[in-house]
Parts: sequence; C-alpha cells; structure tokens
Amino acid sequence: MQSLLLKLQADVEARKQPKSDLLVTLRSAALGCTLFFAAYQLGAHSAGGVAQEAEWAGKGIAAAFAPEGAHDLQSVEVERLRSAFQHSAKYRIPADLAANIEDVARAEGIDVGLAFDLVRAESEFNPRAVSPVGAVGYTQLMPETARLLRPGLTRDQLFHRETNLRLGFRFLKSLLVKYHGNRKLALLAYNRGPDRVDQLLRQGIDPSNGYVQLVTGASH
Repeated sequence: MQSLLLKLQADVEARKQPKSDLLVTLRSAALGCTLFFAAYQLGAHSAGGVAQEAEWAGKGIAAAFAPEGAHDLQSVEVERLRSAFQHSAKYRIPADLAANIEDVARAEGIDVGLAFDLVRAESEFNPRAVSPVGAVGYTQLMPETARLLRPGLTRDQLFHRETNLRLGFRFLKSLLVKYHGNRKLALLAYNRGPDRVDQLLRQGIDPSNGYVQLVTGASH
C-alpha cells in the first residue's frame, strides 16, 4: 500500500511539473511520505486553493503515520490521488485543480463527473473567464446569483477558485433539489435561469437549447 501511495503521489506531482522534471520527481518520491506531502502542499499552492491543499496534505500525512486505522486512511488517500490523476489527465489540467474540483463537488453533493463537465463547458477551466453578460470564473456564475448564496460577496471574490467552485456547485445542487433530481432541467435552469425554464414549462414548451448536450454529451 505504501509503495502504491508513493507512486500515485509521484504521478500527481509529475503532472504539475514540466516533463523535464519527471525523473527527478519519481526519484524524490522515494525519500519518504513526509517530505513528499510537504513538497506537494507547496507545489499545489495556488490562488483560492491554499486551505483545501493544506487539508489534503494533512490527511495524507495522517494516512501515512496514523497508528490505528492507517490501512483504511491510506486506501482513501490512494483513491483520492488516483482520481485526481485520472481527471488531471482526462481534462489536461493541473492535479491540484482536479483535486479541488472533486473535493468541492463532493462537499456540495454534486456528482464529480458532472462537476468536471460543467466547469469544462462553462469556462474550459479558465479561472479568469468572463462571459459577454458578466458571468465569472470557473463555473461562470453571475455575481447577482452568487450574492443570493453568499450575501455581500464582491465580484473580485468570485474569482477566488474555491469560492467560485463552491458557489457554482451549490447553485447547481439547489436546482437539482428544485427539479427533484432531474439533471436536464437543473442544467437548463443553470444556463437559462430557473424563472425562464419554469415559464417555458408552464407554457408547455420544451426549454431545451442544446446546453445539456454541451455539458454531458447527452440529449436527455
């Protein structure tokens, strides 16, 4: 288990570094779990992700050294790293961003795959993306909508990585609840606004506009 954990840690770290550093990273992994997690926390440092990365590193250290339940903790960390690496490779994004998206999605009760597809469709993982109508950041949330979820939030604060992800996923979760788990209607309401979707439904009109297919690759 320990060797698998170190290999996954090295794979994740390598994805965050230039290719020329790959061999160095792989060799460095053998120095020990403590040094790795310290390096990972520093390497993963990015705007909006400091608190989450520190939490991740802390859990990793606990997994390596906890006297009781260490095997279970290591298993969880292995799966965490494996998933981060896979999503990093699939979407060609930094591993710390992949881990942050997954952690926030789970915390907000959003399917992880849907969370990644939403961010890809909305911003192509560009933290500074701004739409023609003023939607902001990874999840392209309108500042007015964000303030309904967090009163007093400024537009600049909405560019903060974890804030943007958390509020975007929280808004989507509220729509999933509103539409009783109907992913199609929730996504359409995320894109068109729930008032507009409800108005079209009352008129017997299908509110579909191609957005669901853009996000998930499915038409329903």
